[in-house]
Amino acid sequence: MDDLFDVTGKTVLITGGSRGLGKEMALEFARRGARVAVASRKLEQCEKVAAEIQSLGGEALALVCHVGHWDKLGEVVDAVVARFGQLNVLVNNAGMSPIAPSLLDTSEQLFDKIIDVNLKGPTRLTALAATRMADSGGGSIINISSLASYRPSPITTVYSAAKAGLNALTAAAAQEYAAVGVRVNCVVCGTFDTDAAAGMVRNPEILPHILEPIAQQRIGHPSEVVGAVLYFASAASSYTTGTCLTVDGGVRP
Repeated sequence: MDDLFDVTGKTVLITGGSRGLGKEMALEFARRGARVAVASRKLEQCEKVAAEIQSLGGEALALVCHVGHWDKLGEVVDAVVARFGQLNVLVNNAGMSPIAPSLLDTSEQLFDKIIDVNLKGPTRLTALAATRMADSGGGSIINISSLASYRPSPITTVYSAAKAGLNALTAAAAQEYAAVGVRVNCVVCGTFDTDAAAGMVRNPEILPHILEPIAQQRIGHPSEVVGAVLYFASAASSYTTGTCLTVDGGVRP
């Protein structure tokens, strides 16, 4: 079983890798022998994670990356390949979910910002990474989606639409790149205890409402998404592509 989930020597690029779910993924990939490129908007935070990886004896690269900047994403992929010689795994983890008071009060600027980070950037990175992966025999692209894509609410309308688009991107890209050995899958996340979600999950007044539909009656720890990501990144999922795997503690339909 260890061989099935082996990622030793693989080069992994993780967007939004400096905190939360992305940081947990970066550290675990490094512990398992992967070389990790940590990318986010704030270089200093990426460098801290890279230093932590290096303290574990791993190889890491810190990169500035705003996934909404289409024309700059090629430079990010190029930098990873220049440093490590190849790109084997891309985790499209960067995301944002600001809340608007209503659909009418959602500005064009806010709409564009949400779509850029949650859908436009992953679309471009998927194309760029898949092309590079094809050159070295294939690879794995993993999109990090949200339960909001299946259970939209009025306060997350645009975010839900963007993540639903990410699910569709997963299915379509899996079809396009299967012939060159690139698998594309998706992890649909429920509620996790991250700094980004702290305002809700650490609020004693709001928490009971969040827990009510969750079968396990608790919030997920960021480390609990790592298993699903490792599955998609490794040979364990060699016959799996175009799949969305939900990790949410058992939220009822």
